[in-house]
Amino acid sequence: MDFMEFLTPAFWVAVGQIILIDILLGGDNAVVIALACRGLPPKQRKMGIIYGTAGAIILRVILIAFALALLAIPYLKVVGGLLLIWIGVKLLMPQDDGDEHGSIQSSDKLWGAVKTVIIADLVMSVDNVLAIAGAAESAGQHQLPLVIFGLLVSIPIIVAGSQIVLKLMDRFPIIITLGGMLLGWIAGQMMYTDPGLKPYLPDAKTWEYASAAAGALLVLAIGKGLQLRKPPAEAA
Repeated sequence: MDFMEFLTPAFWVAVGQIILIDILLGGDNAVVIALACRGLPPKQRKMGIIYGTAGAIILRVILIAFALALLAIPYLKVVGGLLLIWIGVKLLMPQDDGDEHGSIQSSDKLWGAVKTVIIADLVMSVDNVLAIAGAAESAGQHQLPLVIFGLLVSIPIIVAGSQIVLKLMDRFPIIITLGGMLLGWIAGQMMYTDPGLKPYLPDAKTWEYASAAAGALLVLAIGKGLQLRKPPAEAA
C-alpha cells in the first residue's frame, strides 16, 4: 500500500464529502445523544456522549464495510442511488418540530445511556451509511481506510460542533441546499457506475460527471418544487 495514494485529490475530496455528509445527516444523531444522556449526572454526561458516539461510529464502520461489498451487486447501486436522491430531497424539505424523538428514553446509568445511543444510531444510520459508502467509492482504492479516516475526523465535529453547525444551517440555508445537492451528485455517480449498467454506458469520466450533475440538479428541482407546493406553516 503506497502512502502517496492517500494524498491524491480524489482521496481528500471524498474525505470532505464524508465529513459534510456526517454533519448534515448527523443532526438527528446529535439530538438522540443529548436525549439519551440527559438523565445522567453532570459528571457522567460527557463520558456518555463520548462512549455512545464511539460505539455508534464503530458500528457504522462495520455497516459501511458490508455496504461497500453489497454495492458490487448489479443494479443495487441504482436502488441505492434512488434512495439517496429521496434522502437529498427530504433534506431540502422544512423540518417540523414534532415528537419525532419523544420515544428516546433517557437513562440515569452510564451504560444504559450508551446502549440507547448505539441502538438509536443503528436504526437512524441507513442514510449515513449509504451516502458515505457512495462517497468512498468515488475515491477508488482503499475505501474502508478512507471511511474510517473520514468518520474519525467527523467525531469531534459532531460531538463538539454539532449545535454550532445546526445554527449555521438555520442562518445560511444554502448549506442545506448544497448538502442535498451533494447527495444527488453521489447518487448520480453511484447509478452511472452500477456493474449492471456499465456494459451499456460509455466508459468516460465526462459522462460520469454529467450523470452526477444531473443527480444534483434533480434533487434541487424536486426539493424546490415540493417546497413551493407545501402550504405555508400556520403562524404560532
